[in-house]
Amino acid sequence: MATNDDNNQVKGIKDLISESQKSDKPTVAGEKVQEKFEEKMKNIRIKELEKEAEKKAASSGFPYINLVAFPINGESLNSIPKETAKKEKVVCFYKSDKEVKIASPDPTNPKLKKILDELIEETIKGKGEIYLISEYSLKKTLELYDRFPAPRKFVHGIKITGEELNKLKKEIKNFGILNAKLNKTKNVTLIIKLILAGAMKSNASDIHIEAEENKITLRYRVDGILHIVGTLDKDLWKQIDSRIKTIAGLKINITDKPQDGRITVFLKEEDKLEIRVSTLPTAYGESIVMRLLKSTVTSLNFKDLGLRGKAFDDLKTEVERPTGMIITTGPTGSGKTTTLYAILNKLNDPETKIITLEDPIEYKLEGIAQSQIDHSKGYSFADGLRSILRQDPDIIMVGELRDLETAKVSVQAALTGHKVISTLHTNDASGAIPRFLSMGVKPFLLAPSLNAVIGQRLVRRIHEKCKIEVKIEPEKLERIKKILNNLPENSGYKIDFDNLKFYRGQGCDECNHIGLKGRIGIYEIFPMNSEIEKQILSGKASEYKIAEIAHKSGMISMVQDGLLKATDGITTVEEVFRVIE
Repeated sequence: MATNDDNNQVKGIKDLISESQKSDKPTVAGEKVQEKFEEKMKNIRIKELEKEAEKKAASSGFPYINLVAFPINGESLNSIPKETAKKEKVVCFYKSDKEVKIASPDPTNPKLKKILDELIEETIKGKGEIYLISEYSLKKTLELYDRFPAPRKFVHGIKITGEELNKLKKEIKNFGILNAKLNKTKNVTLIIKLILAGAMKSNASDIHIEAEENKITLRYRVDGILHIVGTLDKDLWKQIDSRIKTIAGLKINITDKPQDGRITVFLKEEDKLEIRVSTLPTAYGESIVMRLLKSTVTSLNFKDLGLRGKAFDDLKTEVERPTGMIITTGPTGSGKTTTLYAILNKLNDPETKIITLEDPIEYKLEGIAQSQIDHSKGYSFADGLRSILRQDPDIIMVGELRDLETAKVSVQAALTGHKVISTLHTNDASGAIPRFLSMGVKPFLLAPSLNAVIGQRLVRRIHEKCKIEVKIEPEKLERIKKILNNLPENSGYKIDFDNLKFYRGQGCDECNHIGLKGRIGIYEIFPMNSEIEKQILSGKASEYKIAEIAHKSGMISMVQDGLLKATDGITTVEEVFRVIE
């Protein structure tokens, strides 16, 4: 219904039009008045339509909304294809990872329920609602499709859900079956689902899809090692490349520049699989690498790291100290971050404020405030660490000590009542102290702040279901005995050299005929003592001297820890020598 103000404005405009029409020739002013009148009448009609829609919503029990000025993003809008939106008179105006909201002038249309249910499947919470809108609201919202880039047609209808992937996982017994299934279909959607399901089945950390001259090669990184798991017809490359780029939010028309994107797969309840996607131009197309990161990890238990004997007792003691710094060292992929997360899980309780600074956040930990640095916005480790200290933390985890500034702030935090845990890129534990000093950290600050240093690597476990005993070549056996004979007297280990036994996995379907499944850490750990402190204060602490002191104090080296695990049938001798020579 028009208001009194509307009626008065319309009457005034009509009078002006009437005066203009008395003239033989309409004036420019008269034409403008005519346009203004028509615009005003249109606005009044729109208001009436919205009021009618609002009344209809109230009587039918559906919530009402006016979408004309509502901020709708392209991702939400395009979750319903344009053709479907026009045909069924429905639009999606809000979609997040937790809920979906769609709207229509006819919310009782039975087809809307099916559309909503399909969109809800892609959310964690499984919430959705249908709203009633006016025909004008629908018209203006449909016009937005022309403003947002339309997805490629073959993308419509693709869904990657945990339920489907789990079903496919049961069918993929080994890599051979996966390759056969991949080559039995030309359906690109199914191919991508099979690739993801196979990766989850084999517990792969990365998927590599590489365009070669005559084929597409698929490789999984399982337990740190790449395995070729299948090949695909090269004719499928453009479709596979475009599909992955689209669901990862990348530009499908760019093939000559690197791109980075993300895919989220909802598994169950609050659990989801985050996939970081990276594309890189190559001679025959592109290389696509997808890193799989589960958002929730419950298996990061301090006791499951692989620490034993004196090393376990030493680290447990240092972890339970209220202040000071614990550093873990090793190259990329040696499990340093996993060790830090396991320590945080052990220390996590409601009475303790824990804050992390990471690049990137790999796993979400409940009860811990996790902050991700962003170099593009000037949020570095050093800047983030200063901000963290204003948050009144008890424990701070810094993903990596990369520069002097971050190292200095971390040392100061450890000296002022905080527990700090972090990582350094050095070959072994004894190299951490010379690295700190070379970065410029003052010896008199480092010595009292450091509690313990960990050196580590990851070795693959022998698959228990296909484990058999093996004989070692005489030359290799002599080398093993020489290393184990040098164990520190106070390490707590006594070796029976006459009855050494070693094992390997002979391979089965469950381990994809690799003979190895899962990984475990091999460690060397030394806590601070007076002799090491003297070396630091001298400012001339060498890696060799620190290692000698730590050895005398009972520290077993990584290679010794690895060989001890090999004699216990946990890993193979070849694995130990592969990761640390």
